Amino acid sequence: MKFEILAANPPFNDSDWGGESLQEDVRWKFGIPPKGNANFAWIQHFIHHLSPAGTAGFVLANGSLSSMTSNEGEIRKNIVEADLVDCIVALPSQLFYNTMIPACLWFITRDKKNHKFKNRQGKVLFIDARKMGVMVDRRHRELTDEEIKKIADTYHAWRGKNGLEYQDIPGFCKSATLEEIRKHNYILTPGRYVGTVEEEEDDEAFEEKIKSIKIIRSIK
Repeated sequence: MKFEILAANPPFNDSDWGGESLQEDVRWKFGIPPKGNANFAWIQHFIHHLSPAGTAGFVLANGSLSSMTSNEGEIRKNIVEADLVDCIVALPSQLFYNTMIPACLWFITRDKKNHKFKNRQGKVLFIDARKMGVMVDRRHRELTDEEIKKIADTYHAWRGKNGLEYQDIPGFCKSATLEEIRKHNYILTPGRYVGTVEEEEDDEAFEEKIKSIKIIRSIK
């Protein structure tokens, strides 16, 4: 079956997935996933079941963005070069109750060539949301409604939807080209692309700063 939309939260880094018996599976178009980790089996499973204009969104462990072992780096390279990766979101830590493993969101799409709103061919949107969220107890964090909206609006704007206008925001989001990704050896960690937050320009003269410090010290 082929689907327009796929959403999933597969088990992270699953080592007991029966990979030994699936070495010749038709789904492994981009490379045979390692027997000891199902992350890239899941990714290729989702791609296989997407319709020609379909989009998939799923959660995976952060290791899927940078692992170079057991053919994973080569599979990721092939998927990127096929221009199927639409967006990567780095999530904050402590979001899940059943694991402390850092996670990310992948968005895979087949619609770049046919997209009627905006030409996204040869580009990937990176969003770094690691600093978002509020602690709801000592062990768990939640994204606020406003933060979820900011992430969603950024992705929608990049896709040319809802009348929103996209722009890169240093430290938060970056629309990177395939050439930029090649320079990073196909590692998809958003922090490599979004850069750092721009500091507000400090136009206070040095002499005035010294005077302020002296006044504060004299008050103390």
